[in-house]
Amino acid sequence: MSAKIGRWWEGNMFLALRELWFARSRFLMMGGVVALIAVLMVLLSGLSSGLVNDGVSGLKKLPVTAFAFAEGTKLDGAFSRSVVGAAQVDAWRARPDVAAAEPFGNLLVNAHSGSGVPIDLALFGVNSGSFLAPAVRTGVGLGPMDGLVVSRTALDAGLRVGDTVTIDRLGTRLTVIGATGEQHTFGHVDVAYVPLPTWRLIHAGARADSEVRSEVLTEATAVAVKARDGASLDLAAGDEAAGTTSVTLVESFGASPGYTAETSTLTLIQVFLYAISGLVVGAFFTVWTIHRKHELAVLRAMGASRTYLLCDGLAQALIILVMASAVGVLAGLGVGALVGGGAPFTLEAPSVILAGALLIVLGLLGAASAIIRIAAVNPLAALGGQR
Repeated sequence: MSAKIGRWWEGNMFLALRELWFARSRFLMMGGVVALIAVLMVLLSGLSSGLVNDGVSGLKKLPVTAFAFAEGTKLDGAFSRSVVGAAQVDAWRARPDVAAAEPFGNLLVNAHSGSGVPIDLALFGVNSGSFLAPAVRTGVGLGPMDGLVVSRTALDAGLRVGDTVTIDRLGTRLTVIGATGEQHTFGHVDVAYVPLPTWRLIHAGARADSEVRSEVLTEATAVAVKARDGASLDLAAGDEAAGTTSVTLVESFGASPGYTAETSTLTLIQVFLYAISGLVVGAFFTVWTIHRKHELAVLRAMGASRTYLLCDGLAQALIILVMASAVGVLAGLGVGALVGGGAPFTLEAPSVILAGALLIVLGLLGAASAIIRIAAVNPLAALGGQR
């Protein structure tokens, strides 16, 4: 087997490597272009992952299978428009395919710390002790009515356990009693978990000592539904029984402010970059094939098969793409490491590997579309038969 591989390498790679060396300036220029595209792909991948985490990491961390909103609520802005009651929560709890169903509150508020620093928070109202209650790494978990568990990123921004946070216009004072160990954000705003009764008062615009309508004490934004292990949620049947409109957890990301527009824009940019990479590589090898047409005709006249010449051209393209993509990815990782914490930028290995692999595959497709011209090379051209 090793002897066969050696003969294949010697027969198919020798010419490719020789041409790469003797025309190295041209191939280096081509490789530089591919490397720059790879850098852009890594940076766009990091920006895309960072925006997703900054937009919906708070939702992603919830052990939820689906959210049930008020009936007829449109997805965009559902977390700010929907209101559900206790009867709808009970209806979902009674479902045989549901392990747990809890009222969930979501509200964006403006606040300020005890030192007067403005703070924007996404208040998640959850029942203490429920499956929605956050795990804390610093301080203690939810319990006191005025207790607040914040995202780790809020601590990075200067908030501390023990600080007092005052809700603007209401004057409601809350105390930071704990913090999560990971980033929890919603709509690019740090998440703060509060007991559901406290969230209801803030949502109603009431102070802790104010009288409110009795309905307010049972309202929530949505029903957070957790499926039984191994069971598949029948969302349509649940909606019919509870009078709600439900979506899966992943679908609920679209209700985060700006999420759909941001991800669609970055995806479109990435698609165009991938298309450009294929076109650039294809254009280069088209010109290169035309330039060496006479040499290819000589090889054909000497008995080289079309398959040999096609493998030779694809080997050149593969070597350039792999080496240039590797250099570009490493450079992109280096540039990404220099990005400051103020930008929503997160490098994730799967997305970076996918970007590099797609760049190589699409580049090979572009090169193959150009190298196929080799099949039309006439060996008589080497003998002057076409002059």
